[in-house]
Amino acid sequence: MKIYELIAPCHFGLEAVLKREITELGYEISQVEDGKVTFYGDAQAICYANVFLRTAERILLKVGSVHAESFDELFEATRALPWEEYIPKNGKFWVTKATSVKSKLFSPSDIQSIMKKAIVKRLSQVYGQTWFEEDGAQFPVRVTFLKDQAVIGIDTTGISLHKRGYRLNTAKAPISETLAAALIMLTPWKKDRILVDPFCGSGTFPIEAAMMAANIAPGMNRSFLSEEWNHLIPKKMWYDTVDEAQEMIDLSVNTDIQGYDLDGEVIRFARENAKLAGVDSLIHFQQRSVSELHHPKKYGFIITNPPYGERLEEKKELPALYRQIGESFERLDTWSKYLITSYEDAQRYIGKKADKNRKIYNGMIRTYFYQYIGPRPPRRNERVNEIDKRNP
Repeated sequence: MKIYELIAPCHFGLEAVLKREITELGYEISQVEDGKVTFYGDAQAICYANVFLRTAERILLKVGSVHAESFDELFEATRALPWEEYIPKNGKFWVTKATSVKSKLFSPSDIQSIMKKAIVKRLSQVYGQTWFEEDGAQFPVRVTFLKDQAVIGIDTTGISLHKRGYRLNTAKAPISETLAAALIMLTPWKKDRILVDPFCGSGTFPIEAAMMAANIAPGMNRSFLSEEWNHLIPKKMWYDTVDEAQEMIDLSVNTDIQGYDLDGEVIRFARENAKLAGVDSLIHFQQRSVSELHHPKKYGFIITNPPYGERLEEKKELPALYRQIGESFERLDTWSKYLITSYEDAQRYIGKKADKNRKIYNGMIRTYFYQYIGPRPPRRNERVNEIDKRNP
């Protein structure tokens, strides 16, 4: 089976998480760059990557990399690529997105227009026709320029992979599913540990955690553009991938995952979203303020996305809110706490400097993932010895 080079874009700052995911699927990494991981894989890899990867935004089939400092160079370099290996005679193709950084060619619309003409020219020569109906499967092309070097790929995904299909109801300033999954994977949380999100909003953190705990593949309940690429990927390959994902699900897993929010309507949204994701039985949602955050057990995890105060009127409320967060954190002194925020005074009002601080871009917003790492729980034999000492 033919081996392709596949490109998986992701959030800036989370490339290592995606790299680990791809490696665990069994594929060889060819390059890791800011905001994307490139790897080798066959047609099956396109199915697996779209269905199983939790932190990728989409999967692109790389057509080539070209150098171009003028539109003439771009036209000729694009025309030289083997488009007929991917796009059939009736394929619908267009350049859906062009980005340019530190390059002489910087107009997205002009780049898109020139490349479309070049692809038409190539396919006209190969197929011996000057007009294309374009009434078949879709092949949207994406190109990214960096220092006059363009990487060109065809989108196999379609609607972004963060659209799992379960979040029909959203709260204000929701965190994306792919970012939530990546942040959880940056922590040592496992399915047998407690997880609480005191600002759960539409439930993304608890739902993503529950899907991980139950081994539910994030893309198994949605469709992808490349499902129609029958000349490259047999339909049976998609069916087999989804069947494999279905067999891996374990809803009998014991979990302690909780989501709180002050807004009762938002909690209702979160419950509905969890039901759509198939994990409502694994999560406890409750209307509750962060000031009421407590738990009888030790060594749990808080992973949350508190308000950023992007609007001026909201910013005034942040000092008091982050003081409450700090007070709640102090009560749970054996817990590990992780929060993502763009609020620059977060640590000041929480009252404690984070053990680790990671810069991550949430869309165009620069955020910080503050990590307050709690003590490890004692091993089983250590717990037994402790109990024996208490009960001689």
